[in-house]
Amino acid sequence: MKLGIVGLPNVGKSTLFNSLTKAGAESANYPFCTIDPNVGIVTVPDNRLDELAKLYDSEKILPAAIEFVDIAGLVKGASKGEGLGNKFLSNIREVDAIVHVVRCFDDTNVVHVDGSVDPLRDIETINLELIFSDIEILERRIAKSTKALKGDKSLAKEIEILKNLKANLEEEKSARNVEFSSEEEIKFVESLDLLTYKPVIYATNVTEDDLADDGASNDYVQSVRDFAKKEGSEAFVICAKIEEEISELDEEERAMFLEDLGIKDAGLEKLISASYSLLGLISYLTAGPKETRAWTITKGTKAPQAAGKIHTDFEKGFIRAEVVKYEDLIESGSYTQAKEKGLVGVEGKEYVVQDGDVVLFRFNV
Repeated sequence: MKLGIVGLPNVGKSTLFNSLTKAGAESANYPFCTIDPNVGIVTVPDNRLDELAKLYDSEKILPAAIEFVDIAGLVKGASKGEGLGNKFLSNIREVDAIVHVVRCFDDTNVVHVDGSVDPLRDIETINLELIFSDIEILERRIAKSTKALKGDKSLAKEIEILKNLKANLEEEKSARNVEFSSEEEIKFVESLDLLTYKPVIYATNVTEDDLADDGASNDYVQSVRDFAKKEGSEAFVICAKIEEEISELDEEERAMFLEDLGIKDAGLEKLISASYSLLGLISYLTAGPKETRAWTITKGTKAPQAAGKIHTDFEKGFIRAEVVKYEDLIESGSYTQAKEKGLVGVEGKEYVVQDGDVVLFRFNV
């Protein structure tokens, strides 16, 4: 999974990226301190892997991973080349979802690029730039398809979809909020790689005081949550400064620090949860003496396709999947005992893999 972290200059975007990845992107109180996208890989915390590794005496543990891309601050007119312009827009096209960091705190010492704090205005600024960029892409595609229409009448439907999308965007409606009539149309729209079709998670950056009640008393946060709900996006509360402090601590110190603040989950856990929820992702597990590993798949994935995540040969030569629930396996104490209790299921090609399934695939190539 690849997530792009975006936001206006000075909203805490790079500070958050640094703390999540410890990749050391430069962070400073002025616009455009991040000129090239910084990339960091973060492993997805999953306590189930530790327990399985103990059970199987695994040599190594391989968690699922998320790639974060910290993209330079955006300003009005980026789609026309202002600020870092299209450099930002080309970088964001490569991600699966957008994490939009929104400033939800007042601080006279931290300059706001527009002179005042207004989360919804900031969201609109970035959304409009993405919309303008998508309209430009659609116009080029419509012109190209119209020219080719003379020799290929099947393009008429494609042009109709493109024009419908353009009309919606011109009314400042994101592509992800446009309804389509068939799976075929959806696949075509996905192939266009439009910026406004990508799912969005809003990270509301607050002060330490607003963390304990999860931003409930912060009007800025509430306005973003309401906005996210209307467009079917996710929103969560973070404090980039606190995340920065946490990133320097070991696991035990980190847990104590969070407890003192009255916080259950740090920003990374919140972001991962929101990402998995928004993108409809789950993890199944494999375990053995060599390694214990988490594999990320989309909800509804059937056994052969889940096996294909490990290797294409597993999908091609799929015979069956031997499946045991993580809880049942741990409670039984071993795979053999779980099997003796009848807790290991033998599943075929139509089995839909569930979160926390511990799977052994049988295949023949």
